[in-house]
Amino acid sequence: MTARAAERRETPLRKWGNLLVLSLALAIIIIDTTLLNVSLSTLIRELHTNLQSLQWVISAYSLTLAALTVTGGRMGDLFGRKRMFKLGAFVFAVGSFIASISRSVPVLLLGESIIEGIGAALMMPATASLLVSKYRGHDRAIAFGIWGGVAAAASAIGPILGGFLTTHFSWRWGFRINVFVVALLLIGSVIVEDSGEREGKRIDWIGVLLSAIGLFFIVFGIIESSTYGWIRARKPFPLWQPDDLSIALPSVVFGAVVLALFGIWEYRIERRGGTPIVSMRLFQNGQFVAGATIVGVLMLAQNGVIFSLPVFLQSVKQLDAFHTGLTLLPMSILLLIVSPLAAALTKRVSHKRLVQIGLLINIAAILVLRATLSTDVKLTALIPGLALYGIGMGLVLSQINNLTLSAVPVREAGEASGVSNTFRQIGASLGAAIIGAILLSTILVQLESAVESSARIPPQAKSSITSTLRVQASGLAFGSGEIFTQLPPEVQGEMLDMRRAATTAGIRRAFLYGAIFAILGLLVSTRLPLRPREHA
Repeated sequence: MTARAAERRETPLRKWGNLLVLSLALAIIIIDTTLLNVSLSTLIRELHTNLQSLQWVISAYSLTLAALTVTGGRMGDLFGRKRMFKLGAFVFAVGSFIASISRSVPVLLLGESIIEGIGAALMMPATASLLVSKYRGHDRAIAFGIWGGVAAAASAIGPILGGFLTTHFSWRWGFRINVFVVALLLIGSVIVEDSGEREGKRIDWIGVLLSAIGLFFIVFGIIESSTYGWIRARKPFPLWQPDDLSIALPSVVFGAVVLALFGIWEYRIERRGGTPIVSMRLFQNGQFVAGATIVGVLMLAQNGVIFSLPVFLQSVKQLDAFHTGLTLLPMSILLLIVSPLAAALTKRVSHKRLVQIGLLINIAAILVLRATLSTDVKLTALIPGLALYGIGMGLVLSQINNLTLSAVPVREAGEASGVSNTFRQIGASLGAAIIGAILLSTILVQLESAVESSARIPPQAKSSITSTLRVQASGLAFGSGEIFTQLPPEVQGEMLDMRRAATTAGIRRAFLYGAIFAILGLLVSTRLPLRPREHA
Protein backbone atom coordinates (compact mmCIF):
# COMPACT_ATOMS: atom_id res chain seq x y z
CA MET A 1 0.00 0.00 0.00
CA THR A 2 1.40 3.43 -0.93
CA ALA A 3 1.86 6.20 1.61
CA ARG A 4 -0.82 8.24 -0.20
CA ALA A 5 -3.29 5.35 -0.02
CA ALA A 6 -2.50 4.90 3.69
CA GLU A 7 -3.23 8.60 4.25
CA ARG A 8 -6.60 8.24 2.53
CA ARG A 9 -7.53 5.31 4.78
CA GLU A 10 -6.42 7.11 7.97
CA THR A 11 -9.35 8.30 10.09
CA PRO A 12 -9.51 11.98 11.10
CA LEU A 13 -9.16 10.98 14.78
CA ARG A 14 -6.03 8.98 14.03
CA LYS A 15 -4.64 11.73 11.80
CA TRP A 16 -5.28 14.73 14.07
CA GLY A 17 -5.28 12.92 17.40
CA ASN A 18 -1.47 13.13 17.39
CA LEU A 19 -1.73 16.92 17.16
CA LEU A 20 -4.26 17.04 20.01
CA VAL A 21 -2.08 15.04 22.40
CA LEU A 22 1.17 16.82 21.52
CA SER A 23 -0.45 20.27 21.73
CA LEU A 24 -1.87 19.46 25.17
CA ALA A 25 1.63 18.50 26.34
CA LEU A 26 3.06 21.74 24.98
CA ALA A 27 0.27 23.69 26.68
CA ILE A 28 1.02 22.48 30.21
CA ILE A 29 4.76 23.05 29.71
CA ILE A 30 4.27 26.66 28.63
CA ILE A 31 1.45 27.41 31.08
CA ASP A 32 3.87 26.63 33.88
CA THR A 33 6.24 29.33 32.60
CA THR A 34 3.60 32.01 33.29
CA LEU A 35 1.40 30.36 35.94
CA LEU A 36 3.13 31.99 38.92
CA ASN A 37 3.45 35.49 37.43
CA VAL A 38 0.03 36.62 38.64
CA SER A 39 0.46 34.95 42.05
CA LEU A 40 3.57 36.90 43.05
CA SER A 41 2.05 38.83 45.96
CA THR A 42 0.35 35.68 47.34
CA LEU A 43 3.55 33.64 47.09
CA ILE A 44 5.60 36.39 48.73
CA ARG A 45 3.16 36.39 51.63
CA GLU A 46 2.65 32.61 52.01
CA LEU A 47 6.28 31.56 51.49
CA HIS A 48 7.73 34.56 53.39
CA THR A 49 9.96 35.55 50.50
CA ASN A 50 10.54 38.42 48.05
CA LEU A 51 10.26 39.14 44.31
CA GLN A 52 13.88 38.28 43.61
CA SER A 53 13.51 34.76 45.06
CA LEU A 54 10.43 34.16 42.91
CA GLN A 55 12.33 35.57 39.96
CA TRP A 56 14.77 32.72 40.57
CA VAL A 57 11.96 30.14 40.58
CA ILE A 58 10.56 31.47 37.29
CA SER A 59 13.98 31.80 35.66
CA ALA A 60 15.24 28.42 36.91
CA TYR A 61 12.36 26.57 35.19
CA SER A 62 13.31 28.15 31.86
CA LEU A 63 16.99 27.69 32.69
CA THR A 64 16.54 23.94 33.25
CA LEU A 65 14.68 23.70 29.96
CA ALA A 66 17.39 25.71 28.21
CA ALA A 67 20.18 23.50 29.59
CA LEU A 68 18.49 20.15 28.92
CA THR A 69 16.09 20.57 25.98
CA VAL A 70 18.78 19.82 23.40
CA THR A 71 19.70 16.73 25.39
CA GLY A 72 16.03 15.75 25.46
CA GLY A 73 15.83 16.11 21.69
CA ARG A 74 18.98 14.04 21.23
CA MET A 75 17.70 11.33 23.57
CA GLY A 76 14.50 11.20 21.52
CA ASP A 77 16.55 10.67 18.36
CA LEU A 78 18.60 7.93 20.02
CA PHE A 79 16.04 6.05 22.11
CA GLY A 80 12.71 6.93 20.52
CA ARG A 81 10.78 10.20 20.63
CA LYS A 82 7.57 8.65 21.89
CA ARG A 83 9.42 6.84 24.69
CA MET A 84 11.09 10.08 25.82
CA PHE A 85 7.76 11.89 25.56
CA LYS A 86 6.12 9.43 27.96
CA LEU A 87 9.09 9.44 30.36
CA GLY A 88 9.14 13.24 30.37
CA ALA A 89 5.41 13.39 31.10
CA PHE A 90 5.83 11.13 34.13
CA VAL A 91 8.77 13.16 35.50
CA PHE A 92 6.78 16.37 34.90
CA ALA A 93 3.91 15.00 37.01
CA VAL A 94 6.30 14.13 39.86
CA GLY A 95 7.71 17.67 39.85
CA SER A 96 4.22 19.17 39.78
CA PHE A 97 3.19 17.13 42.82
CA ILE A 98 6.27 18.25 44.80
CA ALA A 99 5.60 21.90 43.85
CA SER A 100 1.97 21.56 44.95
CA ILE A 101 2.97 20.58 48.51
CA SER A 102 5.90 23.00 48.88
CA ARG A 103 6.03 25.20 51.99
CA SER A 104 9.23 27.05 51.13
CA VAL A 105 11.00 28.53 48.11
CA PRO A 106 13.71 25.79 47.98
CA VAL A 107 11.08 23.01 47.76
CA LEU A 108 9.11 24.98 45.16
CA LEU A 109 12.36 25.48 43.23
CA LEU A 110 13.11 21.75 43.36
CA GLY A 111 9.66 20.65 42.21
CA GLU A 112 8.64 23.34 39.73
CA SER A 113 11.99 24.50 38.39
CA ILE A 114 14.22 21.41 38.48
CA ILE A 115 12.15 18.21 38.32
CA GLU A 116 9.35 19.69 36.21
CA GLY A 117 11.98 21.32 34.03
CA ILE A 118 13.69 17.98 33.39
CA GLY A 119 10.37 16.39 32.43
CA ALA A 120 9.51 19.29 30.15
CA ALA A 121 12.97 19.07 28.52
CA LEU A 122 12.20 15.47 27.52
CA MET A 123 8.67 16.24 26.31
CA MET A 124 9.05 19.54 24.47
CA PRO A 125 11.44 18.59 21.63
CA ALA A 126 9.46 15.39 21.07
CA THR A 127 6.26 17.37 20.44
CA ALA A 128 7.76 19.35 17.53
CA SER A 129 9.82 16.53 16.01
CA LEU A 130 6.86 14.12 16.09
CA LEU A 131 4.78 16.72 14.23
CA VAL A 132 7.50 17.17 11.60
CA SER A 133 7.66 13.41 10.95
CA LYS A 134 3.86 13.03 10.92
CA TYR A 135 2.63 15.85 8.65
CA ARG A 136 3.56 17.13 5.18
CA GLY A 137 2.68 20.11 3.00
CA HIS A 138 -0.43 22.08 3.91
CA ASP A 139 -1.23 19.61 6.70
CA ARG A 140 2.05 20.56 8.33
CA ALA A 141 1.21 24.27 8.01
CA ILE A 142 -2.14 23.61 9.71
CA ALA A 143 -0.50 21.44 12.39
CA PHE A 144 2.17 24.01 13.19
CA GLY A 145 -0.37 26.82 13.04
CA ILE A 146 -2.42 25.07 15.73
CA TRP A 147 0.69 23.97 17.64
CA GLY A 148 2.12 27.50 17.57
CA GLY A 149 -1.27 28.90 18.46
CA VAL A 150 -1.43 26.59 21.47
CA ALA A 151 2.06 27.79 22.50
CA ALA A 152 0.98 31.41 22.23
CA ALA A 153 -2.40 30.89 23.87
CA ALA A 154 -0.91 28.82 26.70
CA SER A 155 1.44 31.64 27.63
CA ALA A 156 -1.58 33.93 27.88
CA ILE A 157 -3.92 31.41 29.54
CA GLY A 158 -1.34 30.77 32.27
CA PRO A 159 -1.93 34.11 34.03
CA ILE A 160 -5.73 33.76 33.82
CA LEU A 161 -5.71 30.18 35.11
CA GLY A 162 -3.15 31.01 37.79
CA GLY A 163 -5.11 34.06 38.88
CA PHE A 164 -8.41 32.20 39.10
CA LEU A 165 -6.95 29.29 41.06
CA THR A 166 -4.94 31.54 43.39
CA THR A 167 -7.88 33.79 44.22
CA HIS A 168 -10.65 31.21 44.52
CA PHE A 169 -8.74 28.08 45.59
CA SER A 170 -4.95 28.04 45.90
CA TRP A 171 -1.97 28.55 43.61
CA ARG A 172 -1.12 24.92 44.43
CA TRP A 173 -3.99 23.72 42.23
CA GLY A 174 -2.11 24.99 39.20
CA PHE A 175 0.36 22.18 39.81
CA ARG A 176 -2.15 19.57 40.98
CA ILE A 177 -4.05 19.87 37.70
CA ASN A 178 -0.85 18.94 35.84
CA VAL A 179 -0.93 15.47 37.42
CA PHE A 180 -4.37 14.79 35.92
CA VAL A 181 -3.37 16.24 32.55
CA VAL A 182 -0.30 13.99 32.43
CA ALA A 183 -2.54 10.98 33.05
CA LEU A 184 -4.56 12.00 29.97
CA LEU A 185 -1.33 12.44 27.98
CA LEU A 186 -0.11 8.96 28.84
CA ILE A 187 -3.45 7.47 27.81
CA GLY A 188 -3.57 9.56 24.63
CA SER A 189 0.02 8.66 23.69
CA VAL A 190 -1.31 5.31 22.45
CA ILE A 191 -2.33 7.00 19.19
CA VAL A 192 0.91 9.00 18.82
CA GLU A 193 3.07 7.65 16.00
CA ASP A 194 6.86 7.62 16.11
CA SER A 195 8.37 7.03 12.70
CA GLY A 196 11.75 8.56 13.46
CA GLU A 197 14.96 6.63 13.00
CA ARG A 198 17.11 5.79 16.02
CA GLU A 199 20.86 5.91 16.39
CA GLY A 200 22.73 3.89 18.99
CA LYS A 201 25.24 6.50 20.16
CA ARG A 202 26.08 7.92 23.55
CA ILE A 203 24.89 11.17 25.09
CA ASP A 204 27.56 13.86 25.45
CA TRP A 205 27.21 14.41 29.21
CA ILE A 206 30.26 16.69 29.40
CA GLY A 207 28.57 18.96 26.88
CA VAL A 208 25.38 18.90 28.96
CA LEU A 209 27.35 19.90 32.07
CA LEU A 210 29.24 22.71 30.34
CA SER A 211 26.10 24.22 28.82
CA ALA A 212 24.23 24.03 32.14
CA ILE A 213 27.08 25.67 34.10
CA GLY A 214 27.53 28.43 31.52
CA LEU A 215 23.83 29.32 31.38
CA PHE A 216 23.49 29.19 35.18
CA PHE A 217 26.27 31.69 35.82
CA ILE A 218 24.98 34.11 33.16
CA VAL A 219 21.45 34.06 34.60
CA PHE A 220 22.83 34.22 38.17
CA GLY A 221 24.83 37.34 37.37
CA ILE A 222 21.91 39.10 35.70
CA ILE A 223 19.42 38.33 38.48
CA GLU A 224 21.79 39.16 41.34
CA SER A 225 22.83 42.44 39.72
CA SER A 226 19.69 44.02 41.18
CA THR A 227 20.92 43.14 44.68
CA TYR A 228 24.71 43.48 44.40
CA GLY A 229 25.05 45.94 41.50
CA TRP A 230 26.86 45.44 38.19
CA ILE A 231 30.31 46.89 38.89
CA ARG A 232 30.49 48.42 42.34
CA ALA A 233 29.09 46.18 45.08
CA ARG A 234 26.05 47.50 46.95
CA LYS A 235 26.74 44.91 49.63
CA PRO A 236 29.27 42.05 49.98
CA PHE A 237 28.47 38.64 48.53
CA PRO A 238 29.06 35.83 51.13
CA LEU A 239 31.45 33.79 48.95
CA TRP A 240 33.08 36.75 47.18
CA GLN A 241 35.97 38.52 48.90
CA PRO A 242 36.40 41.92 47.13
CA ASP A 243 34.17 44.36 49.03
CA ASP A 244 34.06 46.97 46.27
CA LEU A 245 33.49 44.65 43.25
CA SER A 246 30.08 43.11 42.56
CA ILE A 247 29.71 39.39 41.89
CA ALA A 248 27.35 40.05 38.95
CA LEU A 249 29.69 40.96 36.07
CA PRO A 250 32.38 38.32 36.88
CA SER A 251 29.59 35.72 37.00
CA VAL A 252 28.29 36.67 33.54
CA VAL A 253 31.81 36.72 32.09
CA PHE A 254 32.60 33.31 33.59
CA GLY A 255 29.36 31.89 32.18
CA ALA A 256 30.19 33.26 28.72
CA VAL A 257 33.66 31.67 28.86
CA VAL A 258 32.16 28.30 29.84
CA LEU A 259 29.69 28.50 26.94
CA ALA A 260 32.60 29.25 24.58
CA LEU A 261 34.36 26.13 25.90
CA PHE A 262 31.10 24.23 25.34
CA GLY A 263 31.10 25.28 21.66
CA ILE A 264 34.74 24.20 21.24
CA TRP A 265 34.03 20.87 22.95
CA GLU A 266 31.01 20.16 20.74
CA TYR A 267 33.01 20.99 17.61
CA ARG A 268 35.78 18.57 18.63
CA ILE A 269 33.27 15.80 19.43
CA GLU A 270 31.72 16.15 15.99
CA ARG A 271 35.11 16.25 14.24
CA ARG A 272 36.01 12.93 15.90
CA GLY A 273 32.83 11.27 14.65
CA GLY A 274 31.01 11.38 17.99
CA THR A 275 27.47 12.55 18.74
CA PRO A 276 27.44 16.08 20.18
CA ILE A 277 24.28 17.31 21.89
CA VAL A 278 24.42 20.26 19.49
CA SER A 279 25.74 19.73 15.99
CA MET A 280 27.71 22.79 14.92
CA ARG A 281 26.48 22.10 11.37
CA LEU A 282 23.05 23.36 12.42
CA PHE A 283 24.52 26.83 12.92
CA GLN A 284 25.66 26.88 9.30
CA ASN A 285 21.98 26.74 8.29
CA GLY A 286 20.96 30.41 7.98
CA GLN A 287 17.22 29.72 7.86
CA PHE A 288 17.31 27.60 11.01
CA VAL A 289 19.48 30.07 12.95
CA ALA A 290 17.26 32.99 11.93
CA GLY A 291 14.09 31.19 13.03
CA ALA A 292 15.55 30.03 16.34
CA THR A 293 16.93 33.50 17.06
CA ILE A 294 13.52 35.09 16.44
CA VAL A 295 11.95 32.64 18.89
CA GLY A 296 14.58 33.54 21.49
CA VAL A 297 14.32 37.33 21.21
CA LEU A 298 10.53 37.10 21.09
CA MET A 299 10.62 35.42 24.50
CA LEU A 300 12.89 38.22 25.72
CA ALA A 301 10.30 40.74 24.54
CA GLN A 302 7.39 38.74 25.95
CA ASN A 303 8.80 39.00 29.45
CA GLY A 304 8.42 42.75 29.15
CA VAL A 305 4.67 42.11 29.19
CA ILE A 306 4.03 38.76 30.90
CA PHE A 307 6.50 39.32 33.78
CA SER A 308 6.28 43.09 34.29
CA LEU A 309 2.59 43.84 33.78
CA PRO A 310 1.36 41.59 36.64
CA VAL A 311 3.81 43.40 38.95
CA PHE A 312 2.24 46.72 37.91
CA LEU A 313 -1.32 45.43 38.30
CA GLN A 314 -0.72 43.96 41.77
CA SER A 315 1.83 46.37 43.22
CA VAL A 316 0.56 49.66 41.80
CA LYS A 317 -3.12 48.99 41.04
CA GLN A 318 -3.59 46.61 44.01
CA LEU A 319 -5.40 43.90 42.01
CA ASP A 320 -5.68 40.32 43.25
CA ALA A 321 -4.39 37.39 41.20
CA PHE A 322 -7.72 36.65 39.50
CA HIS A 323 -8.39 40.23 38.39
CA THR A 324 -4.79 40.47 37.21
CA GLY A 325 -5.49 37.49 34.94
CA LEU A 326 -8.77 39.03 33.77
CA THR A 327 -6.99 42.26 32.83
CA LEU A 328 -4.79 40.21 30.48
CA LEU A 329 -7.87 38.60 28.88
CA PRO A 330 -7.86 40.75 25.68
CA MET A 331 -4.42 39.41 24.88
CA SER A 332 -5.52 35.82 25.50
CA ILE A 333 -8.68 36.11 23.39
CA LEU A 334 -6.86 37.58 20.40
CA LEU A 335 -4.16 34.92 20.66
CA LEU A 336 -6.80 32.19 20.55
CA ILE A 337 -8.53 33.76 17.55
CA VAL A 338 -5.55 34.84 15.45
CA SER A 339 -3.28 31.79 15.83
CA PRO A 340 -5.56 29.26 14.04
CA LEU A 341 -6.53 31.85 11.42
CA ALA A 342 -2.88 32.41 10.54
CA ALA A 343 -2.64 28.88 9.07
CA ALA A 344 -5.51 29.69 6.67
CA LEU A 345 -3.85 32.98 5.71
CA THR A 346 -0.72 31.16 4.47
CA LYS A 347 -2.55 30.35 1.21
CA ARG A 348 -2.64 34.07 0.41
CA VAL A 349 0.24 35.53 2.44
CA SER A 350 3.66 33.93 2.80
CA HIS A 351 4.75 32.55 6.18
CA LYS A 352 7.63 35.03 6.36
CA ARG A 353 5.38 38.05 5.80
CA LEU A 354 2.97 36.86 8.51
CA VAL A 355 5.88 36.60 10.95
CA GLN A 356 7.12 40.08 10.03
CA ILE A 357 3.65 41.62 10.27
CA GLY A 358 3.29 39.98 13.69
CA LEU A 359 6.62 41.41 14.86
CA LEU A 360 5.67 44.90 13.68
CA ILE A 361 2.37 44.66 15.56
CA ASN A 362 4.26 43.42 18.64
CA ILE A 363 6.56 46.44 18.59
CA ALA A 364 3.60 48.79 18.24
CA ALA A 365 1.72 47.02 21.04
CA ILE A 366 4.57 47.25 23.53
CA LEU A 367 5.08 50.95 22.78
CA VAL A 368 1.33 51.60 23.13
CA LEU A 369 1.30 49.83 26.50
CA ARG A 370 4.37 51.76 27.61
CA ALA A 371 2.77 55.09 26.68
CA THR A 372 -0.44 54.11 28.52
CA LEU A 373 1.10 53.14 31.87
CA SER A 374 0.80 55.57 34.76
CA THR A 375 -0.05 55.26 38.44
CA ASP A 376 -3.61 56.49 37.88
CA VAL A 377 -4.34 54.77 34.52
CA LYS A 378 -7.75 53.14 34.10
CA LEU A 379 -7.48 49.43 33.37
CA THR A 380 -9.69 49.75 30.28
CA ALA A 381 -6.98 51.94 28.74
CA LEU A 382 -4.72 48.86 28.60
CA ILE A 383 -7.11 46.96 26.31
CA PRO A 384 -5.84 48.32 22.92
CA GLY A 385 -2.20 47.53 23.68
CA LEU A 386 -2.99 44.06 25.05
CA ALA A 387 -5.24 43.26 22.08
CA LEU A 388 -2.53 44.33 19.63
CA TYR A 389 0.01 42.24 21.49
CA GLY A 390 -2.22 39.17 21.24
CA ILE A 391 -2.62 39.65 17.49
CA GLY A 392 1.14 40.01 16.96
CA MET A 393 2.07 37.01 19.08
CA GLY A 394 -0.59 34.89 17.37
CA LEU A 395 0.80 35.66 13.91
CA VAL A 396 4.42 35.05 14.85
CA LEU A 397 4.16 31.94 17.02
CA SER A 398 1.75 30.17 14.66
CA GLN A 399 4.30 30.13 11.81
CA ILE A 400 7.84 30.61 13.14
CA ASN A 401 8.27 26.99 14.26
CA ASN A 402 7.25 25.67 10.84
CA LEU A 403 9.74 27.99 9.10
CA THR A 404 12.48 27.09 11.58
CA LEU A 405 12.17 23.29 11.59
CA SER A 406 11.50 22.97 7.87
CA ALA A 407 15.10 24.14 7.37
CA VAL A 408 16.42 20.69 8.37
CA PRO A 409 15.67 17.13 7.17
CA VAL A 410 13.11 15.10 9.13
CA ARG A 411 15.83 12.80 10.51
CA GLU A 412 17.38 15.83 12.27
CA ALA A 413 14.05 17.15 13.56
CA GLY A 414 14.63 16.04 17.15
CA GLU A 415 17.96 17.79 17.46
CA ALA A 416 16.75 20.89 15.61
CA SER A 417 13.62 21.05 17.77
CA GLY A 418 15.80 20.77 20.87
CA VAL A 419 18.05 23.63 19.76
CA SER A 420 15.08 25.80 18.74
CA ASN A 421 13.37 25.26 22.06
CA THR A 422 16.66 25.91 23.85
CA PHE A 423 16.70 29.34 22.18
CA ARG A 424 13.12 29.78 23.38
CA GLN A 425 14.00 28.91 26.97
CA ILE A 426 17.22 30.91 26.98
CA GLY A 427 15.11 33.86 25.84
CA ALA A 428 12.53 33.21 28.56
CA SER A 429 15.15 32.70 31.27
CA LEU A 430 17.26 35.71 30.29
CA GLY A 431 14.09 37.71 29.75
CA ALA A 432 12.87 37.13 33.30
CA ALA A 433 16.39 37.83 34.60
CA ILE A 434 17.02 40.95 32.49
CA ILE A 435 13.54 42.46 32.83
CA GLY A 436 13.49 41.68 36.57
CA ALA A 437 16.92 43.25 37.06
CA ILE A 438 15.92 46.35 35.04
CA LEU A 439 12.70 46.65 37.04
CA LEU A 440 14.31 46.34 40.48
CA SER A 441 17.31 48.54 39.69
CA THR A 442 15.09 51.27 38.22
CA ILE A 443 12.83 51.20 41.29
CA LEU A 444 15.88 51.58 43.52
CA VAL A 445 17.35 54.48 41.52
CA GLN A 446 13.99 56.26 41.30
CA LEU A 447 13.33 55.83 45.03
CA GLU A 448 16.79 57.07 45.99
CA SER A 449 16.24 60.16 43.86
CA ALA A 450 12.74 60.70 45.27
CA VAL A 451 13.98 60.38 48.87
CA GLU A 452 16.78 62.85 48.22
CA SER A 453 14.43 65.48 46.76
CA SER A 454 11.55 64.93 49.22
CA ALA A 455 10.68 67.90 51.42
CA ARG A 456 8.69 65.78 53.89
CA ILE A 457 11.46 63.35 54.81
CA PRO A 458 13.80 64.80 57.50
CA PRO A 459 17.30 65.46 56.06
CA GLN A 460 18.96 63.51 58.88
CA ALA A 461 16.88 60.42 58.00
CA LYS A 462 17.62 60.38 54.26
CA SER A 463 21.03 58.73 54.50
CA SER A 464 19.78 55.80 56.60
CA ILE A 465 16.69 55.37 54.39
CA THR A 466 18.86 55.24 51.26
CA SER A 467 21.17 52.66 52.84
CA THR A 468 18.19 50.52 53.84
CA LEU A 469 16.73 50.78 50.33
CA ARG A 470 19.92 49.36 48.83
CA VAL A 471 19.96 46.44 51.24
CA GLN A 472 16.28 45.67 50.64
CA ALA A 473 16.24 46.25 46.86
CA SER A 474 14.66 42.84 46.13
CA GLY A 475 11.60 43.66 48.24
CA LEU A 476 10.85 47.14 46.92
CA ALA A 477 8.48 46.23 44.07
CA PHE A 478 5.79 45.02 46.48
CA GLY A 479 6.68 47.34 49.34
CA SER A 480 7.97 44.59 51.60
CA GLY A 481 10.73 45.23 54.07
CA GLU A 482 11.06 47.25 57.25
CA ILE A 483 11.73 50.50 55.39
CA PHE A 484 7.99 50.87 54.75
CA THR A 485 6.86 49.97 58.27
CA GLN A 486 9.33 51.66 60.64
CA LEU A 487 8.88 55.23 59.45
CA PRO A 488 6.48 57.86 60.87
CA PRO A 489 2.97 57.50 59.31
CA GLU A 490 3.19 60.68 57.24
CA VAL A 491 6.61 59.72 55.83
CA GLN A 492 5.51 56.11 55.34
CA GLY A 493 2.58 57.25 53.18
CA GLU A 494 4.87 59.35 50.99
CA MET A 495 7.32 56.46 50.65
CA LEU A 496 4.51 54.18 49.45
CA ASP A 497 3.42 56.77 46.88
CA MET A 498 7.02 57.13 45.70
CA ARG A 499 7.33 53.34 45.47
CA ARG A 500 4.24 53.15 43.24
CA ALA A 501 5.66 55.86 40.98
CA ALA A 502 9.09 54.18 40.91
CA THR A 503 7.56 50.78 40.10
CA THR A 504 5.62 52.31 37.21
CA ALA A 505 8.80 53.95 35.91
CA GLY A 506 10.63 50.62 36.17
CA ILE A 507 7.96 48.80 34.18
CA ARG A 508 7.90 51.51 31.51
CA ARG A 509 11.65 51.07 31.14
CA ALA A 510 11.26 47.28 30.99
CA PHE A 511 8.71 47.73 28.18
CA LEU A 512 11.19 49.87 26.26
CA TYR A 513 13.73 47.02 26.38
CA GLY A 514 10.98 44.61 25.31
CA ALA A 515 10.34 46.74 22.21
CA ILE A 516 14.07 46.78 21.42
CA PHE A 517 14.18 42.98 21.59
CA ALA A 518 11.19 42.75 19.23
CA ILE A 519 12.91 45.14 16.78
CA LEU A 520 15.96 42.84 16.84
CA GLY A 521 13.66 39.92 15.94
CA LEU A 522 12.26 41.92 13.01
CA LEU A 523 15.76 42.58 11.68
CA VAL A 524 16.68 38.89 11.93
CA SER A 525 13.46 37.89 10.10
CA THR A 526 14.94 39.20 6.84
CA ARG A 527 16.99 35.97 6.78
CA LEU A 528 13.88 33.77 6.61
CA PRO A 529 12.59 32.23 3.35
CA LEU A 530 9.12 33.16 2.16
CA ARG A 531 7.73 29.67 2.77
CA PRO A 532 8.85 26.46 4.55
CA ARG A 533 10.99 23.94 2.69
CA GLU A 534 9.68 20.49 1.92
CA HIS A 535 11.83 17.46 2.74
CA ALA A 536 11.26 13.87 1.76
